[in-house]
Amino acid sequence: MPAYVISMMAIHDPDTYRKYTDRTPPIVKKYQGKFLTRGEPVTTLEGETYTDRMVILEFPSKTHVEAWIADPEYQEAMVFRHASSTMRMLLIQEGGENTEDPDPKL
Repeated sequence: MPAYVISMMAIHDPDTYRKYTDRTPPIVKKYQGKFLTRGEPVTTLEGETYTDRMVILEFPSKTHVEAWIADPEYQEAMVFRHASSTMRMLLIQEGGENTEDPDPKL
């Protein structure tokens, strides 16, 4: 079942952040992940305007995401991200039990 990683980050040091983004693509690919979007403009449809960077990744499964996050090369790359940005990273799996007729009370 596919798993998606949604990352939203505010970057305060673009040069250092680039050291992270330069290393990330081959590591994502190693775990059969792919970028669905990687920093393209975001249009806010409702609520406060979103002005930060957003990246959405797709992996074959949650297990692939967990292996990617634990990869030593990715751990090394994260040092640059931590030094240059603040981020929220979310993981969601496709295929909830009730996606066609969701419970309106939730």
